[in-house]
Amino acid sequence: MTGTSDLDSVGDRAGQLREQAERCLRALAGERARLREDQWTAISALVADRRRALVVQRTGWGKSAVYFIATALLRARGAGPTVIVSPLLALMRNQVESAARAGINARTINSANTGDWEQVYKEVAAGAVDVLLVSPERLNNPGFRDQVLPRLTAAAGLIVIDEAHCISDWGHDFRPDYRRIRTLLEALPAAIPVLATTATANERVTRDVAEQLGTGLGDAGVLVLRGPLDRESLRLAVVSLPTAHQRLGWLAARLARGELPGSGIIYTLTVAAAYETAAFLREQGIEVAAYSGKDDQAQRLQAEEDLLGNRVKALVATSALGMGFDKPDLGFVVHLGAPQSPVAYYQQIGRAGRGVERAEVILLPGREDRDIWAYFASLAFPPEQQVRATLAVLAEAGRPVSTAALETRVDLSRGRLEAMLKVLDVDGAVRRVAGGWEATGLPWAYDGDRYARVAQTRAREQQAMLGYASTDGCRMEYLRRELDDPGATECGRCDNCAREDRTARPPEAAQAEEAQAEAAQAEAAQAEAARTRLLRPGVEVEPRKMWPSGMKDLGIGEASGKIPAGLLAGTGRALGRLSDIGWGTTLRGLLAPSAPDEPATDDVVSAIIAVLAAWDWDERPTCVAALPSMSRPVLIASLAERIARVGRLAYLGSLGYANPGGAGPRRHNSAQRLSSVWSALTVPGTVCAALGDSKPGPVLLIDDRIETGWTMTVAAKLLREAGAPSVLPLALAVTTG
Repeated sequence: MTGTSDLDSVGDRAGQLREQAERCLRALAGERARLREDQWTAISALVADRRRALVVQRTGWGKSAVYFIATALLRARGAGPTVIVSPLLALMRNQVESAARAGINARTINSANTGDWEQVYKEVAAGAVDVLLVSPERLNNPGFRDQVLPRLTAAAGLIVIDEAHCISDWGHDFRPDYRRIRTLLEALPAAIPVLATTATANERVTRDVAEQLGTGLGDAGVLVLRGPLDRESLRLAVVSLPTAHQRLGWLAARLARGELPGSGIIYTLTVAAAYETAAFLREQGIEVAAYSGKDDQAQRLQAEEDLLGNRVKALVATSALGMGFDKPDLGFVVHLGAPQSPVAYYQQIGRAGRGVERAEVILLPGREDRDIWAYFASLAFPPEQQVRATLAVLAEAGRPVSTAALETRVDLSRGRLEAMLKVLDVDGAVRRVAGGWEATGLPWAYDGDRYARVAQTRAREQQAMLGYASTDGCRMEYLRRELDDPGATECGRCDNCAREDRTARPPEAAQAEEAQAEAAQAEAAQAEAARTRLLRPGVEVEPRKMWPSGMKDLGIGEASGKIPAGLLAGTGRALGRLSDIGWGTTLRGLLAPSAPDEPATDDVVSAIIAVLAAWDWDERPTCVAALPSMSRPVLIASLAERIARVGRLAYLGSLGYANPGGAGPRRHNSAQRLSSVWSALTVPGTVCAALGDSKPGPVLLIDDRIETGWTMTVAAKLLREAGAPSVLPLALAVTTG
């Protein structure tokens, strides 16, 4: 039996450890800071018991304090450095700054500081680094994975997996690179504690992450600490307006009147919407900046710094600004369009109200949201036939194959192909090595049932998001229930909870109604300005200038390197992007597979003419040709003929196809698409004759949409070979951007 003195000794050690932890917290967060009980439970489990723990707590609860304090205590006891797997550079920067406040030396290894890596490795080896932050992508970099990671984890004092919901494909932000963590845990010495943290995990994701975290533990199990998810500072509301310009007008009016406090984030569902919204708000005198994953690193850093320094009212951002951005006094988060799930929505609104008593959280759902969700759903894990084809290519090669070379054999876009390969890597079917990917030869099964269940879960989450927008109950309670928070109750703060009894008419009602009428008038004016801005036609389309890699393998050896200047298309124009919140709505309907093929409407023709009028070309076109659209022949022929007539240009007619099937089925990557159109398009003799009989100027080449850009590239090449001095592409829609 354990004696009383032994128990007293254990209690004394626990008391001393807690006092040390409290001192660390005060250094980190100020003299008035005190540990929450779950914070202490997690720290004690990591430091005293060397356990693995999963902490699921709301944003702002203090999860980072747990691993920084545990780091300080473990380092004081002679442990090696803490290795934190962190998904975003913004998160890394904030963590480095937070660690410094507690006297903890933190360094990072990521794609933005490659020049520092060697020095960082030396500092780690010398014991000078307390915390090393690495991106999940590093875990599957061949050199880092095989040479650095084994030594690093063997000597680590603590492993931390931040934003751990990314491990689970049931989570709203699953990332294949995160799955590599399971392999890391399998090789980890049992004495090294592990902490996983997230603010956005429902019960299913929590179970999945805990199961993966427990890899190799046997019966020891994982400590799961899950707290309530209410955020008392947040005031949730939904504003339902039928059109994009009304939503923008509403937003601009509120920002102009100062009704949204402090600075904030305005989320959009697409990159195009972020840029359009930011441009409109700036035109209205509101200082904002756009932010997306397509911006370069320097631009994103500057935008973040401008928001942190209150030099802008808001960032208009895609989900690229989500996890990791920390501005405690963020006063509002507005969504122009609904994310695909309540879990994703909760994660994004968690940026607001961390250090202020009240923050406004407003959703303005759009009718186009479902179309955008459907597009993202189309990027799910590929069908088994495509996966097997990829494995067969790698197996037959018997050597590493680059992603570019795989594109010549597998009809998947670059991003989707790489995501699939990362999953196969984690599953053990392929391995990333120097020079590309190679097959392992290990057996692999396509888990179609699981992928179908994930798709069903996504569909249910989308319905739940629609339910959030339409509910007449408490919105915070709704979100908390979707995250399986057992303590979910009415918040008393959201628009539904705070709705007043409208049967009563206080004495000041007339004055309030007058103010509301004035506000409505200003909002209508902003909405009209937004409508004008959104319906401003014209998008610049840059031509392809390089042939894709590996075309020789597809029998097209001449398509290599730079496209000769004498065969290039010119910089083109499109009426709009399919992802636009202005013309995009019209174009998505016009080009939908179920839409009838009909002559171009007057509205579309007028808009195209406006695009032409604003086109700053070097030389005005003298003739018009059409591409032979398989899906919209009537639409494109009528559009080309009307443009020729209005502009008094010669109409050359349409290019043709070498066979009745046209260019074949739709292709998804550059190599495959170029291969399909290379020999499919022809220039009829009538067009050649028209070009040869005169000295034409630039040819305006009309199509319904530009996707990969290779149809236009090949058509321009053929026309220029037939005598056209230059070719100017013009399309109704462009799908990129």
